[in-house]
Amino acid sequence: MSTPLVLVSHALCPYVQRAAIVLAEKEVPSERRDIDLARKPDWFLRVSPLGRTPVLLIGKEAIFESAVICEYLDDTTLPRLHPANALERARHRSWMEFGSSVLNLIGAFYNAPDGQTLKARAADIREKFQQLEAALGSGPFFAGASFSIVDAVYGPVFRYFDVFDSIADFGFWDDLPKVRRWRKALARRPSIQQAVSPRYAELLLAFLVKRSSALSRMCREAGANLPT
Repeated sequence: MSTPLVLVSHALCPYVQRAAIVLAEKEVPSERRDIDLARKPDWFLRVSPLGRTPVLLIGKEAIFESAVICEYLDDTTLPRLHPANALERARHRSWMEFGSSVLNLIGAFYNAPDGQTLKARAADIREKFQQLEAALGSGPFFAGASFSIVDAVYGPVFRYFDVFDSIADFGFWDDLPKVRRWRKALARRPSIQQAVSPRYAELLLAFLVKRSSALSRMCREAGANLPT
């Protein structure tokens, strides 16, 4: 791909991470350009009609929404990360959407206003993980030995729990050996490790503390290695 690529990014956005992982897996050179979503620049609003990251700038053209960006990259660059079989490819896309639903629950979890709601949202997340447990095979990745875009979706999902697990044991992982194995395999993948800055955990903890939520109060009470 000869046209210069720019990935418009936010430091904590899991959807940006999906695109960054796919770019890295395909070894496509690109520039990462972080913006402050609380103070969106005018140029960003012109290229992102929804006002969200990520946006992939391809010369003078712009593509927004992570799933669209990943599909475009898979259509135009090798190696292909989607299955060749149409039915299996559709199945992968379904589980990608499932991953987005898990991200929505994660947002509900860290925004829960009280302990009872926090516990209920943790149970909702665990229920999703139980569904994933039933869908997984022998691993190490979603489709076995081959890394796919589904893996690029769940790497950022599991990254949240490195921080959540440092705050308290919310019971997410009990009796989920396949999900735990998958999480570990994704955490070792260089493309996933490099999709965020080395300060990611620090930045996420600082973000959580500011939420005025049950989890933020737990962070303050426990210390949880919070940045100073």
